[in-house]
Amino acid sequence: MGDYVEWAPPVALRDTVACLWRRSTGDHDSAALVLPDGCADLIWDSGRGVFVAGPDTGPMPGTMPAGRTLVGVRLRPAAGGPVLGLPLDTLRDLRVDLADLDPAAARGLSADLPPAEALRRLVGLTAGRAVRRPPDPAMLAAVRLLHDPGVRVHEIGARVGIGDRQLRRRFTAAVGYGPKTLHRVLRFRRFLDLLERERPPGGLGELALRAGYADQAHLGRESVQLAGLPPGVLARRRGQA
Repeated sequence: MGDYVEWAPPVALRDTVACLWRRSTGDHDSAALVLPDGCADLIWDSGRGVFVAGPDTGPMPGTMPAGRTLVGVRLRPAAGGPVLGLPLDTLRDLRVDLADLDPAAARGLSADLPPAEALRRLVGLTAGRAVRRPPDPAMLAAVRLLHDPGVRVHEIGARVGIGDRQLRRRFTAAVGYGPKTLHRVLRFRRFLDLLERERPPGGLGELALRAGYADQAHLGRESVQLAGLPPGVLARRRGQA
C-alpha cells in the first residue's frame, strides 16, 4: 500500500502554490492515474531526482515502483510559466528533468536527499523564483473568473481589460493552454470534488448539472476525454479507493 498527503504552502507562497504534497509506495509497485487540474508541479523523486510535470490535457497513467517517495510543489494556474521562466505550453503533457531546463537548480536536488530536505529545497527554489517573476495579475484574475461555471469564456478578455488575442497569448504562456481548455479542466475538477463529497439522489446527472455541464451526456464526453474513463467507471473506482 502507498499513501498520499497534501498540505497548505507557506502563507507567502499562497498566490503561487496550490499545495505541497508527498506520495510514497510500500512494498509493491503502485498504479497511479494523474488527471488534469490546470497546474504544473515541481517534483522530487527518490529514484530520479527533480523534474517538472507540465499541465496535462488528458489522463496520465503510470506506475510508481515499490519503495519510492515523491514530494512536490504544485504551482497554481498562471504561476507555472513565470516561476519556471519559460512559456508553459512548451511543457504541456510532458515530464521533463529540471536539469534539462535549469542545470544549476537541479544540482542541489539530487535523488539521495532525505525527502523532507528535498521538499524544503523545492519550496526555497519556488519562493526565490516567485519573488523575481511573480504571476501576471491579469492572468490570475482571468483564472479566478474561469472558476465560475457560468462564465462565458469569450468575455474574459473584456473583463480583465485585455484584447482576446493578447489574452490567449499571455494566458497560454502562463498556464500552458488557452482559457477554454482551463475552463473545461476546472469544470471537471468541480465534478470530481463533488463526487468525493456527495452522493445526491439524482446521481451523476445531478452532479453534472451542479458542476456546470449541460447534462449527463456532456459530462460523459468530457470525462472520457479528460480522464480516459466514463464518469460511472470513474465513480466506482474512486469509491473503491
